[in-house]
Amino acid sequence: MDLIKTQKELESVIAALSRSEFVTVDTEFIRETTFWPELCLIQMAAPGVTALIDPLADGLDLAPFFGLMADERVLKVFHAARQDIEIVFHRGGLIPHPVFDTQVAAMVCGFGDSVSYDQLVQKITGAQIDKSSRFTDWRHRPLSEKQLAYALADVTYLIDVYLHLKAELEREGRAHWLNEEMDVLTARETYDPHPEDAWKRLKMRVRKPIELAVLQAVAAWREREARERNVPRGRVLKDEAIYEIAQQQPRDAAGLARLRTTPKGWERSSTAAALISIVNGALDLPKERLPKLPKHQPNQEGSSAAAELLKVLLRLVAEREGVAAKVLASSDEIDRIAAEGENADVPALHGWRREVFGEEALKLVRGEIAIKFDKRKIRIFAP
Repeated sequence: MDLIKTQKELESVIAALSRSEFVTVDTEFIRETTFWPELCLIQMAAPGVTALIDPLADGLDLAPFFGLMADERVLKVFHAARQDIEIVFHRGGLIPHPVFDTQVAAMVCGFGDSVSYDQLVQKITGAQIDKSSRFTDWRHRPLSEKQLAYALADVTYLIDVYLHLKAELEREGRAHWLNEEMDVLTARETYDPHPEDAWKRLKMRVRKPIELAVLQAVAAWREREARERNVPRGRVLKDEAIYEIAQQQPRDAAGLARLRTTPKGWERSSTAAALISIVNGALDLPKERLPKLPKHQPNQEGSSAAAELLKVLLRLVAEREGVAAKVLASSDEIDRIAAEGENADVPALHGWRREVFGEEALKLVRGEIAIKFDKRKIRIFAP
């Protein structure tokens, strides 16, 4: 198992892979100390072809690889694709397409919530994968034979997993279910969020428009800083500090020094000076330009009990359809359907999810169907 390190080798193997209807893809990366993942290895396979590409090799241009990722004639198969796609987007400026994510497909086919790759391989092929190399330092060279074997297994077994799941989806008439999920997974906005939206990642701890204005401004500033410096967000400013700044609203270094969530002496740094400027800009906004607090639908009487019934219905439907409950609806979606009914704008009430679960959920909320315990089994019935 030799690493591909030269341009000629890369172009040759990409040409071979491009002749297949599909390729399996995985990456190894490190991101503990960076904002953007550091790509350390690319693994690819197709029937009769395998490749281990070294993106750290001197002078290696990955353009042929990115060309294959954009080739509409070749399906790209990943397992838990989001981080791999993020890497391709950051390094190559494109979203791989078309894409098949075996983790999502497995949930649609009833393999449980967020099934791991090694579990899926064992269930479908019976093979056991040695995962002991999973958390090694993939930047270190040379890579050991054990590391390379582990990396290659991540794409070779994926061929059989893909073929099995593809056949299962076609047999059950669920291919369009997966297509809807892949449309979301390959949407550009999934990987190119605007810094101004960074505050949405945070759990709300503000009660006034002025506090929200500060929180939004500081979160956006932190996002830009983290990207520019290529460091984790928490290395710039921790979430707890953003909440405290939004509430205490320090206008100068002395005010920043009084906070409990920032390091002692940090208020004298140039970074802190930039932050203070951002805070003051938010605090000086005219009242009419302050953001409005997000409206939270108040819990209607009985909605908590209704949510519990909906969760029972969710499990019943998931078992009946042979699909993971998680892929049909999240706990937050259930709560919103219980409180808002048809007005709940959640994935469970759109597309194939509505057909499979959403319509029955709404019928339960409206009292058009009910749940009963019958002969030691829970059943759905029309009252």
